[in-house]
Amino acid sequence: MRTWGPLTAVCLGTFMLLLDVTIVIVALPDMARALHASLSDLQWVVDGYALALAALLMGAGATADILGRRRVHVVGVVVFATASLLCGLADGPDTLVAARALQGVGAAAMLATTLPLLGSVYQGRQRSAALGVWGAVSGAAAAVGPVLGGLLAEGPGWRWIFYVNLPVSVVAVWLTLNAVPESRGPRGMRVDWAGTATFAAFAGGTAYAVVRAGEAGWTASATLTSFGLAALALVCFVLAERRAAHPLLDLSLLRRPAFVGVMVGALAFNGVAFGVTPYLSIWMQTLLGMSPVRGGLTLLPMMMAAMVTAVVVGKRFHGVSARLTIGGGLLLIGAGCFCQAALGAGSDWTALVPGFVLVGIGTGFVGPTVAGAALAAVEPARAGMAGGAVNTVRQLGYALGVAVFGTVVTSRMTDTLPHDASHALAGGGADALRGTFSEHTLRSAFASGLDAALVTAGCAGLVAAALVLVLVRTPRTAVAGTGETDATAPSEEGVTPRP
Repeated sequence: MRTWGPLTAVCLGTFMLLLDVTIVIVALPDMARALHASLSDLQWVVDGYALALAALLMGAGATADILGRRRVHVVGVVVFATASLLCGLADGPDTLVAARALQGVGAAAMLATTLPLLGSVYQGRQRSAALGVWGAVSGAAAAVGPVLGGLLAEGPGWRWIFYVNLPVSVVAVWLTLNAVPESRGPRGMRVDWAGTATFAAFAGGTAYAVVRAGEAGWTASATLTSFGLAALALVCFVLAERRAAHPLLDLSLLRRPAFVGVMVGALAFNGVAFGVTPYLSIWMQTLLGMSPVRGGLTLLPMMMAAMVTAVVVGKRFHGVSARLTIGGGLLLIGAGCFCQAALGAGSDWTALVPGFVLVGIGTGFVGPTVAGAALAAVEPARAGMAGGAVNTVRQLGYALGVAVFGTVVTSRMTDTLPHDASHALAGGGADALRGTFSEHTLRSAFASGLDAALVTAGCAGLVAAALVLVLVRTPRTAVAGTGETDATAPSEEGVTPRP
């Protein structure tokens, strides 16, 4: 218990919270049919969780330093489990979205305390081994999510993708209370409540504005007002951080090109690599007639390529500049998106496989190195802040990617179908439209929308790769005890979860 108990407790929580990022993807069509959900509802089912996680992550870490990391972690698991129960019991899309956001609140408390708890228990080689196991579990959660979601949705039903969290949460709480010692941060720390609130308003407002643009148009008054309020929240966040005694983010870090480059890469990474995936899943199930299990299995080429590449990068690319691993990885991800953007009315899912593999390989380069690059761009005293920032922008990038690419899908589909029909089709409502439009028309419209979204994602990946290659000039730092140099070596606290 002393050796494996803390690691098992932390890994259980990490597995759950990262699993719930991807497990819902293959269940979206079933949710739409059961709850009569629209496309915007489905977007918020995905984004509500990711946005709450991103918006509260840094604030949760600061709170845990004051109140106790174990205490905050346990509270996070309890909140997460309660929200999972509410998700499973949801009788409408609004209830489900609200419960998903509450899940994100619990997940933020769990993720923010994961690495500090491991760091307080394990030292030296044990810490390295523990972080290695934790990283493997994080990667496995991403790979297992779509397949497990398909099995549960096709078997007992989509509600069980949430119910399955309940027994795991009970075990995680028991292990944490019995095996993990309490720890706190330095005395005198204060929570930056103003920064937490204004950042949450900015993140949520931006995502809402993009979703509204897909429904009402980019120039609609509601859309422009939402963007304006999000911009105001960003200004307030900057002002709050300049005045805070213990800010969530020291704005002086943004004067460092390497740090900015890594943040740009992290923001683009999750959004570009995974932001179109929910709509590909809807397309495969509603128009290609695939079951949830088969829909989940189609994502395995990408996930397996990512896992294999990550292992190779860890063993063979030690000491390679993060500028090359992150920039090169984003180039591969962008190229993979372009390869997928060749869909037509007669296309099958196999047309996506070459692009999936390229995206997976790029993910294997970026995922394991982006956190270390952020830490290498700052002094050790700010390692915790840098680690929190890179995790935050990764989740924010995913949430914005889902919102932006969903809007692109429906905007392009309106060239073929009426606006309402485009939203219904992208939301999984193909059955209701088959009496009005031919199968060829529906498949052609959806394929056109997916192609536009994938081209947009590819362009974003290439732009982000170029910025990383230009900005990230992190000097090599010595790796303790080896005499080697490594621009990407993370500190003992610096590991980031996979999406």
